[in-house]
Amino acid sequence: MMIADSQVHVWAAEPTDHPWPQPSPAVVQRAEPLSPEALLAEMDRAGVHRAVLVPPSWEGYRNALCLAAAQRHPDRFAVMGRLPLDVPDSRDRFSEWRFMPGMLGARLNFRRAAVRQLRDGSADWVFRQAEADGLPLMLFVNEDFEAVGLIAERHPGLRLVLDHMGAHVEHRGAAAFEHLGGLLRLARLGNVAVKASALPCAAEDEYPYPSVEPFLRAAFDAFGPERLFWGSDLTRLPCDYRDAVTMFTDHLPWLGDADRAAVMGASLCRWLNWKA
Repeated sequence: MMIADSQVHVWAAEPTDHPWPQPSPAVVQRAEPLSPEALLAEMDRAGVHRAVLVPPSWEGYRNALCLAAAQRHPDRFAVMGRLPLDVPDSRDRFSEWRFMPGMLGARLNFRRAAVRQLRDGSADWVFRQAEADGLPLMLFVNEDFEAVGLIAERHPGLRLVLDHMGAHVEHRGAAAFEHLGGLLRLARLGNVAVKASALPCAAEDEYPYPSVEPFLRAAFDAFGPERLFWGSDLTRLPCDYRDAVTMFTDHLPWLGDADRAAVMGASLCRWLNWKA
């Protein structure tokens, strides 16, 4: 079974000549950076064959490290890049992404104040262009799933992936999944998929985290194995990488062999058009 992780952040130490933006748009997930080479070693220990690299937001909008890693290791890494939607040259930059080796699409953050961009028209250009260019988008959203549905309906050729099952991963248990109902209603739209990522962060208990299983099962029942993608968000996890794998592979008896293979990587690679 090929295992592909739908989200891992990698980054280097903050360069003195090109510091990270201040105030920081996000809390750095751990003190020591995770390099692509260190991630490869972690993946080998955990039995993970591939990983989608997502540049972390605390760096700003820097895709070079991830792209270089994907170009060195095209069988192991691919990239969902970051770009600022309100910068004029972003449209020209994004139009070039479909030609970049290793770049599969974009990952956009619509949390907190940025959620307004789902409705105010300022992000409409990227949805139009991604649909025209055939590039999927990953959206970090944990509220206003109705707006996501309207976007998916307006752009039926656009493939969307919602991060972390729409959870507030800073919370635990039911509080983390307070908007799950809105997420599940999007399952009727065939161009919307979901990442089952960072779930140990939302658990109220220890490995194998049975407290999140009802929410996971609800998402699986709604989206099915073709539109539900395992992921770790490794540097956020409270557990070992291997535990994030085996909570799915060894502790979900309702997940049959074919469905398990789909959820653990095959469906993600098809959705992102990440060729073997």
